[in-house]
Amino acid sequence: MFDFSFYRRSWSWLAATFLLAFASSFGQTFFISLFGGEIRDEFGLSHGEFGQIYLVGTVASALVLIWLGKLADQMRVITLGVATILALSIATTGMAFVAHWSMLVGVIFTLRLFGQGMLSHISMTAAARWFDRDRGKALAVSGLGHPAGEAIWPSLVVAMIFAIGWRETWIAAAGFLLVVIVPVFILLLAGKPASPRRVEEEDNAGGWEKTQWTRSAVLRSPQFYMLMPGLLAAPFIGTGMVFHQAHLAEQKGWTLKFFAASFAAYPFASVLAAFAAGFLIDRFSARRMLPFFLLPMVGSLMLLATSSAPYAAAGGMGLLGMTAGMASAMLGAIWAELYGTRHIGAIRSLAMAQMVFATALAPGLMGWLIDAGVALETQFVVMALYTLTVSGFFVLLQPSLRMTAET
Repeated sequence: MFDFSFYRRSWSWLAATFLLAFASSFGQTFFISLFGGEIRDEFGLSHGEFGQIYLVGTVASALVLIWLGKLADQMRVITLGVATILALSIATTGMAFVAHWSMLVGVIFTLRLFGQGMLSHISMTAAARWFDRDRGKALAVSGLGHPAGEAIWPSLVVAMIFAIGWRETWIAAAGFLLVVIVPVFILLLAGKPASPRRVEEEDNAGGWEKTQWTRSAVLRSPQFYMLMPGLLAAPFIGTGMVFHQAHLAEQKGWTLKFFAASFAAYPFASVLAAFAAGFLIDRFSARRMLPFFLLPMVGSLMLLATSSAPYAAAGGMGLLGMTAGMASAMLGAIWAELYGTRHIGAIRSLAMAQMVFATALAPGLMGWLIDAGVALETQFVVMALYTLTVSGFFVLLQPSLRMTAET
């Protein structure tokens, strides 16, 4: 039965985590790529040159995130959140005043670090730490900030670029962060306790004290390394598919207008899947859901690899959105379940940095394979087989994960 009492009781904290994820849009690939044509024309860059700049800035942000992510364990969410939003507003302003292509590396580094990296990290870390019994539902709500941004910003940004120019649009983004996001975020958390539940109560929920792993201990845990090849599959494949969507549409004989309309299935399915995953995680645990959350993406890859029918566009994007939605809840909950919440910020930053790196690597690697004559359809079949294999491996890993979770 759907329980609304949790949302009524915790709406302020949930809204704050949602807002952080939504604000991360300004450092996400989908947002920055909207300005790709204008940036390349402004500085005379080819697709490959701009891609290399983007790769360098993103990889550098992933490395720094490993260190900076620890602050989520050491600072109040309201303090760290406001500081990160202010830093992101400086980065968006910087993009508006870039005068030479060499400056793009630093600007993209800060956009990726404070946008996709830190704001997403703070949002998921807070939701995972603040809630125990309802952690899955909380992570589902916080994760909704990402598809909300994907649904709202593209058409609005394109219209603004046409109306006022691409540099002015970045200034407007900075103003939105300062005038809207910061005050609303402060109002949501000002005067509230640091957490809706005391961490000590969460750690002892169920009548026993769970070991609180440190990051150094996690780095010695074989389970961490066994999980990463599967957990990285969703961000790697999803980013690559979205980045090369224009080429995919061309190969399938679909118009960009048709494919853009079909892409609406992605955020819709993502939202529904996130809520469903949240309830299932709270009932069965994230580790038990691991073998299943990648399966819709397998269906997406095989459908797009084997069919050029019109329904394949919406079907493929919808199935991909299902995995993306479930992943937003899964990747927030699994580390808290396995390693506790006391050092969750430092632990999540390890995984988050690897995911940022995967999202940086995917577009270039898939593009290189396309240039080498390997069709997207062939790549999709290989990715589907890989994803199916790691899903099976997650089944075999269950006894080991259970021992770690119940320590």
